[in-house]
Amino acid sequence: MAATMTRVVARGDAYIPPESERKLSLAFIAVGFAHLLVGVLLGLLQGLEHAGIDLYAYVPLIRHYYQGLSIHGVFNVLVFTTCFIGGFLMFVVGRGLERPLETAGLAWATFWLMAVGIVMVDYTLFTNQASVLFTSYAPLQAHPLYYLGLALVVVGTWLMLVITLRTTLAWRRENPGKKLPLIAFAANATLIMWTLASVGIAIEFVGFLIPWSLGWLPGVDPLLTRTLFWLTGHPIVYFWLLPAYISWYFMLPKQAGGKLFSESLARLAFLLFIPLSLPVGFHHQYLDPGVSEGYKAIHAFLTFAVFMPSAMTAFTVLASLEIGGRARGGKGLLGWVTRLPWNDPAVAAQLLAMVLFALGGVSGLINASYNMNLVVHNTLFVPGHFHLTVGSAVALTFMGVSYWLVPYLSGKKLFSPGLAKWQPWLWFVGMLIMSRGMSWMGILGAPRRTALGSAPYFMADWTMPAWMTAIGGLCLTISGIFFFITLFGTLLSKEKATEPQQVPLAEPVEDNGDKLPGWLDRFTPWVTATVIIVLITYGPSIVRMAGEYTVFPGLRPY
Repeated sequence: MAATMTRVVARGDAYIPPESERKLSLAFIAVGFAHLLVGVLLGLLQGLEHAGIDLYAYVPLIRHYYQGLSIHGVFNVLVFTTCFIGGFLMFVVGRGLERPLETAGLAWATFWLMAVGIVMVDYTLFTNQASVLFTSYAPLQAHPLYYLGLALVVVGTWLMLVITLRTTLAWRRENPGKKLPLIAFAANATLIMWTLASVGIAIEFVGFLIPWSLGWLPGVDPLLTRTLFWLTGHPIVYFWLLPAYISWYFMLPKQAGGKLFSESLARLAFLLFIPLSLPVGFHHQYLDPGVSEGYKAIHAFLTFAVFMPSAMTAFTVLASLEIGGRARGGKGLLGWVTRLPWNDPAVAAQLLAMVLFALGGVSGLINASYNMNLVVHNTLFVPGHFHLTVGSAVALTFMGVSYWLVPYLSGKKLFSPGLAKWQPWLWFVGMLIMSRGMSWMGILGAPRRTALGSAPYFMADWTMPAWMTAIGGLCLTISGIFFFITLFGTLLSKEKATEPQQVPLAEPVEDNGDKLPGWLDRFTPWVTATVIIVLITYGPSIVRMAGEYTVFPGLRPY
């Protein structure tokens, strides 16, 4: 009860979180974007290298391509995403429930725990002791601090769930019989899904890779550890995407002048992601001989099943945006599209992210289809695909959210709105060019995870798409510089906002809270179903792999 009495009510918004919580979210976001800055710059070096321009010799602390690629992958898809998501989700839970977080001290302890882990990861990567790429596949071996640091980051995400659940339970005690507010509901669903999914990588790192790197184990089984990685490795995509969906569902329609088309569909979509996100990892292992064809087929089917809540999301979000576009005067079949506030960088970034994500979804169906996957497996087509997902739907959406969230949290005026307006469009054009070049090279057989510019087997047919990859990467880098000037300029500026920023929260078209089924406001049945499905789809294979355990010593080729 004491916590609820510390609410701060301010002009322009129903509730503003305490200053400590605002600073906490800003700290998470700043650390995440600082790592993205390094990752974007190293991404440019990779694109140029594919076109035959090798600049690694001129970059301090980076000794070779594979070290740069490891930093690019870990910083962009692990550190940046996790930090932004931590700051964003804890913010939306407090804002959605209109109450301070329970155990605020634990929230700050979580930040510092993750910061320690991130420093360990940074140290080992920049000293070339962890050039094992984002996937950390054995028998490639990193320094123990690398695995320990990432383990601390994962533990930090578990503590986030503890914080949000405790806050949610406190709210339920104060509001018996009421439905959980939408954004808080979606944030909890995201963290529940991720906590279940991260069990695989936790077992891999703590049970195998850390003891192995310390010399306590003579070796590890690459197939078993790879399987444990992909138990987590594909669900992490939805850990990245669901926070973006929170903005698309519950915030962007308000910015567009509309309302949420369907609260029930939104809740059902987030709940479906909990059981359907996890049992899909074997579609990354279609060519692994140690996985039975039957289980590969099951995971292929479930991979297509997880497309269902994504399709529900596309329908609901577009319908919500159409309501806004027509409220702004849009006529005809598609006239509402042009009426959306494209001049607002927070809106434009997310709309363009959706367009790119649609392309990424189509290419994802190719990866999930066994026969077509055989053509593109482990080629540059795959990075072309996930740059449209995590590199566009996620990164560009998080950038767009930051254009209003950082001024809201800091109370400062957005720095350089002109750069902010150009930034999403440059990212959009650059990603279209770069991903097309990557996909084209992949279809022509160019392998992924490879310094292609130095490869003696470089084919003449790869030249044009290689230059597209480099040119697209250059556009993305310029766009990134525009964004970072705006972001850090806002954080460092002393100019206060003239008017208080508001959190854009979209109301449902119809408030059907009294008619909402109870199973759309509860997580326990969905968690139970998820555990059962994962045990069925993974259990027998993992038990068999453990029984056929083969020891491989560690390798450090570069």
